[in-house]
Amino acid sequence: MHQPTVTEAISLVGRDAAGQEIPEKMRADVRVLGSLLGQVLRETGSPGLFDDVERLRVATIEAYTKDSPEAIQRAIDVADSFSVERADEVARAFTVYFHLVNLAEEHQRVRVLQERDGRPEKENASDSVAAAFVRLSAEVGDETALTRLRNLRFHPVFTAHPTEARRRAVSSSIRRLAALLDEYDESRRGGADQRRAARRMLEEIDTLWRTAPLRAEKPEPTDEVRAIMSVFDETLYTAVPHVYRRVDDALQGPAAGSRAPVVQPFVRLGTWVGGDRDGNPFVTAAVTKKAAQIAAEHILLGLEATASRIARTLTLDEGTTPASDDVRALWRRLADADEDAARDAAKRSPNEPHRATLMLIARRIAATRTRNADLAYQDPAALLRDLRTIQFSLEKAGAARQAFGHLQQLIWQVETFGFHLAEIEVRQHSAVHAKVLAECEAGGPLSEQAEEVLEVFRTIAQLQRRYGPRAAGRYIVSFTRSAEDLLAVNRLARHAVGPSGTLPVIDVIPLFETFADLQAAPGILEEISADPQYAARLAENDRHVEVMLGYSDSSKDVGPVAATLALYDAQAKIASWAQDNDIELTLFHGRGGALGRGGGPANSAILAQPPHSVDGRFKVTEQGEVIFARYGEPAIAMRHIDQVAAAVLLASSPSIERRNSAAAEKYAETAAKMDAASRERFHSLVSADGFAPWFATVTPMEEIGQLALGSRPARRGLSVESLADLRAIPWVFAWTQARINLAGWFGLGTALDAVGDEELLRTAYQEWPLLRTMIDNVAMSLAKADLRLAERYLALGDRDDLAALVLDELRLTQDWVIRLSGGGELLSNKPVLQRAVKMRSPYVDALSLLQLRALRAIRSGDTSPGWQRLLLLSVSGVAAGLQNTG
Repeated sequence: MHQPTVTEAISLVGRDAAGQEIPEKMRADVRVLGSLLGQVLRETGSPGLFDDVERLRVATIEAYTKDSPEAIQRAIDVADSFSVERADEVARAFTVYFHLVNLAEEHQRVRVLQERDGRPEKENASDSVAAAFVRLSAEVGDETALTRLRNLRFHPVFTAHPTEARRRAVSSSIRRLAALLDEYDESRRGGADQRRAARRMLEEIDTLWRTAPLRAEKPEPTDEVRAIMSVFDETLYTAVPHVYRRVDDALQGPAAGSRAPVVQPFVRLGTWVGGDRDGNPFVTAAVTKKAAQIAAEHILLGLEATASRIARTLTLDEGTTPASDDVRALWRRLADADEDAARDAAKRSPNEPHRATLMLIARRIAATRTRNADLAYQDPAALLRDLRTIQFSLEKAGAARQAFGHLQQLIWQVETFGFHLAEIEVRQHSAVHAKVLAECEAGGPLSEQAEEVLEVFRTIAQLQRRYGPRAAGRYIVSFTRSAEDLLAVNRLARHAVGPSGTLPVIDVIPLFETFADLQAAPGILEEISADPQYAARLAENDRHVEVMLGYSDSSKDVGPVAATLALYDAQAKIASWAQDNDIELTLFHGRGGALGRGGGPANSAILAQPPHSVDGRFKVTEQGEVIFARYGEPAIAMRHIDQVAAAVLLASSPSIERRNSAAAEKYAETAAKMDAASRERFHSLVSADGFAPWFATVTPMEEIGQLALGSRPARRGLSVESLADLRAIPWVFAWTQARINLAGWFGLGTALDAVGDEELLRTAYQEWPLLRTMIDNVAMSLAKADLRLAERYLALGDRDDLAALVLDELRLTQDWVIRLSGGGELLSNKPVLQRAVKMRSPYVDALSLLQLRALRAIRSGDTSPGWQRLLLLSVSGVAAGLQNTG
């Protein structure tokens, strides 16, 4: 009897389980990649490996589709039959499979985006900036809409929080495979090109199989900086100006590129990588300086190469395109400073003044990178003046397409990235500031910690002098509890530079994280705004205030439902305070990739925010695997930026603000009931005696700390005796690994049950964006959970009461979510997402069964290296399969 191949089974479960067809081209990609993986396993795996992978695969598919106790037990028996060495190989095989399926899904998404080609008529009504502008113009008029477009700001901040389970070597291999899959696509008709592409993919998959999946040691902060740089080099440097161009093309039509753009650059990048020292002793002032140097090196190399490339193409003769007097004066000034280069440029560009001048500008950019004081630009503004001098001259000479073509994109790149690429933001805990300030004011010898804290301020000043004020200056205070916590920053800065030293320009940003802090936030802001020093800074920066809201700790503090409601309430009150005090407010959302840390689709979350809390500005952290998922591929990065920016532009439209305000008022009583009931339910679990050690037993929480994910420690103390000891990321990561995902949904079922009125809740789901977003996100979280496996993880803890509490809440929540969102099962209203989850689930189950086996052995006292390694391999594989961690 014919046994289906790996890829045949993939296709079958993807179609049958999800109830719909996988797109044919994606099916073909999976078939090719899967067959090549099968060949690698046969050729290089130990004898019988491929057959054992097939046995477990068939068993988990049967268990998933039949959903019977007997079927799941058969799958468990297969997993338990392997030796620890064989289980190690099988876990690696399934992990590589997930990397390949992730690649196929990404490839399909890119294929769809390329077919749409950014055309608004093929997008949803508010799905792109251009479409959002049209809708906004219909409500507020063209002039007001254009003003809002020009003031638009999307500000992603990359962080090094340890949530990327893949090694960088694995990520690099996958990127090479992506390029090879593109080549294979182009040679689908067969022949030598297709055979060559298939052979190279086989080689790369073999390399991926042979690459160690686990890091040998934790990365240092500078390693994390370089990992982020790969995203910039390969994607963001070109993707961001392409987004601007596509928006301008849509708004200006055929005239785009032949006249000045209506689009102003609306993306700014920030980074905590090398700047976030809260709880990370390895991030020092020296690391922060090095991080800035690495980033500056990358952006200046990029600008130099782009300017040189454009100069080579700007072969416009003086007779057809005469240079303006300003360009001639600029040439003389540049030539006087760089005589040898000027002679060479003149020789290579006879009668081509624009080309020759731009060649010398490229030389000055290079000098800025190498710190040649005679030639270096003082700041990005000086470079922009020179570029615009050339641009205006080209336009005046009738060469508008050259003025507003590639040269315009270079100008956009300078405006977006400056000489620093991404602003380094410093973050430190308020308790550290208080301790160091007390030392400084006591007048005695300073501790090593105090010296380090003060050195950070001197480093900020150096970076601002070297790369401009935008390079550094935002300073986040974790666990802000009072106005004094914010005032301490400037006092420390004064101690750092001395009584007569020049202070760095610093904007102090409070981070409100816990439930109590969120409630206290408006009062703290009111108090700090009355301080004379703070008021003086407000006058200097046009009364702009940034406030950061923490999604992670608030969710761990009171549960996801109460945290979501508290965050909405805090935003509404902070926005009202800003309106009353003529403040230009930017709310900085400290979200993670997982739902327990504020994750989920960003655009729907933005459109659910309170009135005036967005106002055309959106700043958000991007962490771990989310960075590479959203920004690692150019087409996907452009799509993500376009979608988020569209939502930011549309969020302040009168219709959206009226809708959200009316819904919040209408359902205030419902929200209050949900808040109280969910908090009580959450605390009944996490406040139970022995909860913290039980949690550490039923999940791989302790073992996650052994994964070399990032430089930052996973917990605040040596052991976990309470939730306060545990950081939010491993809290979420551990529940995800146990296939429970508790951090994303626990308490919602009880909250909805407390309201009880199903008709009211159905109406609220349609009318109240905050509730709809919450329920849709929980549906995704529950779809990735698995009750059968969750029961087995919870059984490791020998606490039937706590296990029952979790499972009862899971069933109740799932029941309510299905009833309110419609359809007979989770994600019925999101068939594409449902298909993706169902296609993956049986294969994730295989890794979960191997992980459970390892956990049982370790919990029984067997701590041999084989079990520890199997557990860590399975953690990495499950993370790849579920596509989110923390």
